[in-house]
Amino acid sequence: MLDLAFFMKFDEVWDKVKNGKIDDRQVLFHELERIRSKVPVVYNIETTNRCNMRCEMCPRTTMMTRPIEDIDEVTFRKVAEQIQPHNAELWAQWKRYCEAKYGIAESDEPSENHFFLYIIAKVIQLHGYGDPLLDKHMAEYIQILTDKGFPTYFSCNPANINLEATYRMMEAGLSYIKYSIESVNDEEYKKIRGRAANFTQSYQDILKVLDYKHAHGLGTTIVITMLNLNRHNQQEEFERLLEVFSGLDVYVYLKSEDCQWYRKDYHQTHSIHWSEPCKHPWMTMTIKSNGEATMCMEDFNNEIVFGNVQQASLQEIWEGERYRAFRYQHIDVAEGIKCNHECDMKLIGEYLCHRG
Repeated sequence: MLDLAFFMKFDEVWDKVKNGKIDDRQVLFHELERIRSKVPVVYNIETTNRCNMRCEMCPRTTMMTRPIEDIDEVTFRKVAEQIQPHNAELWAQWKRYCEAKYGIAESDEPSENHFFLYIIAKVIQLHGYGDPLLDKHMAEYIQILTDKGFPTYFSCNPANINLEATYRMMEAGLSYIKYSIESVNDEEYKKIRGRAANFTQSYQDILKVLDYKHAHGLGTTIVITMLNLNRHNQQEEFERLLEVFSGLDVYVYLKSEDCQWYRKDYHQTHSIHWSEPCKHPWMTMTIKSNGEATMCMEDFNNEIVFGNVQQASLQEIWEGERYRAFRYQHIDVAEGIKCNHECDMKLIGEYLCHRG
């Protein structure tokens, strides 16, 4: 979920920076503080960091060292009680903004940018560096958020589909479930996602999920995505994916290989989200499986932590000194912070004409 009001107001400040009307760090800091919400917006809640896959492009496979943990129900409820969904008026304003700025309407065909603007913008994401299908309490968590009026979404590996558990999640009100498929060839798929990956079985399970959805009149949107790994036959692979899912009630798109918090080379970044300056310090908060509040979910080892929701409210964390100092580091382009050295996204401070 994004802070839509901040996102829309950000353009005016960014334009002033690009045009040289703001070229002082303190001025920029105060401008962003002025327009940010004083009420935190949660981007995602990582309910578990368990995963049985060995994906070649995921830092969890070789770099994540934090303990394997599941969020507990008390902590999850505590977070859910402190957040609110977007209201209809704000969402209508957001749609007008997206059509005017990006030329993308809610009714348009599936695409990476459409998914970001019209799905990521409104949902609570329930994944992080783990597979939500391995969380036995997921249906309960979805129900908690559904009861509060939140649309929900998570991305997962279809090799982990448990049909009965998936049906319970859908019945609890799951809005979107995204299955990541990098090849329709089993051996190629295993090379990318690990030996547990199996397209043939996954495809059959997805068909059963679709059958259940239609038979019971459920509203869950089934999303199929392929990560663009810049392979020599990438377009052919995607066309094969489109072919096997042709005619089915699914939302399919090709996703850029971006959001790499351990490799700053802007590789294959075509999405709106990753081609504009990072807004996260002023716009969203991420809650990890141990209750720690971090700047974004790319922090796979929880190296930048602002507090823990088990000891403090979201409001206290959001308005705390650690968050405030970190926001200034994004403007100062401070040495030593991961965001400066190891992320695809540029910091807003990089656009300053001078250092005030």
